[in-house]
Amino acid sequence: MPIAVYALMAGAFGIGVTEFVIMGLLLEVGNDLMIPVQTAGTLISGYALGVVVGAPIFTIATSRLPHKTTLLVLMVIFILGNAACALAPNYWFLLFARVLTSFAHGTFFGVGSVVATRLVAKDKQASAIAVMFTGLTAANILGVPFGTFLGQMYGWRATFWAVTLIGVLSFFVIRHYVPANTRAQGSAQDWRASVRSLASSSVIAGLMTTVFGFAGVFAVFTYIAPLLTQISGFDKTALSPILVVFGVGLVIGNLLGGKLADKYLKTTVILSLLALSVVLLLMPWAFQSQITAVIAVGLFGVAAFSTVAPLQMWVLSKITNADQSLVSSLNIAAFNLGNALGAWAGGMVIAQEGGLPWIPYAAALLPIASLLIAVVAIRREKAPLMPVACAQ
Repeated sequence: MPIAVYALMAGAFGIGVTEFVIMGLLLEVGNDLMIPVQTAGTLISGYALGVVVGAPIFTIATSRLPHKTTLLVLMVIFILGNAACALAPNYWFLLFARVLTSFAHGTFFGVGSVVATRLVAKDKQASAIAVMFTGLTAANILGVPFGTFLGQMYGWRATFWAVTLIGVLSFFVIRHYVPANTRAQGSAQDWRASVRSLASSSVIAGLMTTVFGFAGVFAVFTYIAPLLTQISGFDKTALSPILVVFGVGLVIGNLLGGKLADKYLKTTVILSLLALSVVLLLMPWAFQSQITAVIAVGLFGVAAFSTVAPLQMWVLSKITNADQSLVSSLNIAAFNLGNALGAWAGGMVIAQEGGLPWIPYAAALLPIASLLIAVVAIRREKAPLMPVACAQ
């Protein structure tokens, strides 16, 4: 892989830490700001909804800029947003700062995905996306456990200061290594053609598949701390090591999904969603034992991120006559709309008396819905589940 793809991975790492580390700090944030865990969970939903809103707005606003310039502007927003999180005096200010930070997310991953595919040969494009998204998985292995530990030891604000520093370092890595010629200056018609392409039923189906698929992931992951402590009986100090297991699963699933999607795109979309559904259905049983709970968390990570590169590449493959940046960013927004939907759904379940153990069951319904949408969409395309080179 070109070194520029790894530079994109560095930016993805920083964004991944700020998105996911809040899960391990819900209890600390809630106690410090004197809010219940359900309210603290809205810091995740608010971030996700900010991605949904910010992705199309920032992608269109930067459509005339070279991709590298866009990425650097987004990293500046990311740095300022995390600094504001660290300084937040109350819940509402923190929520505002999280939303500000989230505005960089969708367009960064959307534009970054397009840049990554243009740096490699066609039969390596899904793998290039997977390598960039490895920044997210590395964030879960290294950044989130360390950020959780840092927050528990020195307060959650220290974690956001550390993330701010990561953003500064990522800015300079991208500035130095990402080439400036991945796209010429965009014309005024680029984003308009991309907007028109969104009316395609296949694009809409792809985005819906992403929303419901990842909603199942976040319905569980948002409340992973109370699930592990209250159902499996772990002490909260065990959360960081268990999150490392989850992160290892993410790396395996992410790279595996990318490799398979390079050869069997549609098959990988179907099988990854099926695997996610099965894992979620088995989690309530697995959480009754600490050993099987850790195994289930690792498998959950594999299944969750095996869907990412295939879903992103599947949507990109549907756009051939316009700049792919907008639909790519919107699919990232779709991931985060799924995050918000999942966090909300999990919160609704947990709000019911005795509802916590039922979260994985409710979560499984979402990727099952996603799987049905994907199967119908593929059937409508009247194409068999063939290698991507033949199916596109």
